[in-house]
Amino acid sequence: MEIKIVRKVLDVNNTMAQQNRNLFAGKKVFVLNVMSSPGSGKTATLVKTIKRLLPEIKCAVIVGDICSTLDADRLSVTGVQVVQVNTDEFGGDCHLAAHVIGNAAGSIDLDSTDLLIVENVGNLVCPAEFDIGEDARVVVLSVTEGEDKPVKYPLMFRVCDAALLNKIDLLPYLEYDRKAVVKNILQIHPGMSLFEISAKTEEGFDPWIAWLKEKVKKKLKN
Repeated sequence: MEIKIVRKVLDVNNTMAQQNRNLFAGKKVFVLNVMSSPGSGKTATLVKTIKRLLPEIKCAVIVGDICSTLDADRLSVTGVQVVQVNTDEFGGDCHLAAHVIGNAAGSIDLDSTDLLIVENVGNLVCPAEFDIGEDARVVVLSVTEGEDKPVKYPLMFRVCDAALLNKIDLLPYLEYDRKAVVKNILQIHPGMSLFEISAKTEEGFDPWIAWLKEKVKKKLKN
């Protein structure tokens, strides 16, 4: 019985995700689902990313958290449209589901948006399981989390199109095997796009921004 219930939930979510995908395709909005564990530097990375994309790429953000508007407040300084979703209103879900994204998108002017970034709830498990109608998925992993996370949470790295290895400015102060984490990521997802960055110094941002711009512009042309 439990398996049937879970399957029903995922089937309903997938139906809603396809509706979202059709909406975003009609508006030519590229949707990026950004996932990570808490404390990876996801929000700081997105603030710097958006500032580099503007004004060439018009952005909007949906922010998912169980409680508070702290991340939305930080992202709002970029001047882009920001919609906060708090999951404590419906049980404290550890992910954003497709129907939540569909509802939140109704508060965004999609006609003036090229890139919609979804900052998912901080978690390396649940968000990977739910399609929200996105075009691409990115996982942010910080060097402070250890080299073993791709092996411990393989689904997250398997379903993502790119990985951002963040906080590399801290490497001189850590006992961290850079080669090991890259090996672990590529073992789970061979050929995965991997960008080693620092949200603090913006080291390594140029290749990451170029990758994202190419994705967005390709959808705008279609």
